[in-house]
Amino acid sequence: MRQVVENVESTKRQYALRGRATSLGWRDEQIVTIDSDQGESGASASWREGFQRLVTDVGMGRAGIVMGLEVSRLARNNADWHRLLEICAPADTLILDEDGIYDPASFNDRLLLGLKGTMSEAKLHVLKARLRGGILNKVNRGEYRCLLPTGFVYDELGNVVLDPDSQVGEIPNCFSCTCCMAYCRSWLST
Repeated sequence: MRQVVENVESTKRQYALRGRATSLGWRDEQIVTIDSDQGESGASASWREGFQRLVTDVGMGRAGIVMGLEVSRLARNNADWHRLLEICAPADTLILDEDGIYDPASFNDRLLLGLKGTMSEAKLHVLKARLRGGILNKVNRGEYRCLLPTGFVYDELGNVVLDPDSQVGEIPNCFSCTCCMAYCRSWLST
């Protein structure tokens, strides 16, 4: 999500595609922007509401064209990407990105879109490998710091210690009183 907040130029370019659709003949009221997945990984479509809506709209014949700067980034795994292509073909839904307009019903266009999807999936694999390599390097140098459970922090030496916050310090006092569950309830409600 940080990328969406800090890299606004990409977002502006995505929204500018609306103008491209009108220049291709679509009326403004025919254009639907689906941006609910913005900032989410395209690694899996199973929990991405926007992608699921897109697939549904295409399948129901409610989409004449799917547009994106890099449409293969809509789904960064080949199963989801090819499912979208297979639904676009019989629905006569075109696909547009910065490189051109494609007809998934055409073998050559589908072949090229398939390659774009494969390259997108490979990029995700390379990114994951880089991140993992960075983490392993930190581990080997003894500098890796994982997220700690609430109530714990790292001290100056890198040791895990109880958070010096006075409210955190009260938690053990609450549980040291083994005979009074009512005390715990009243303490937690304050």
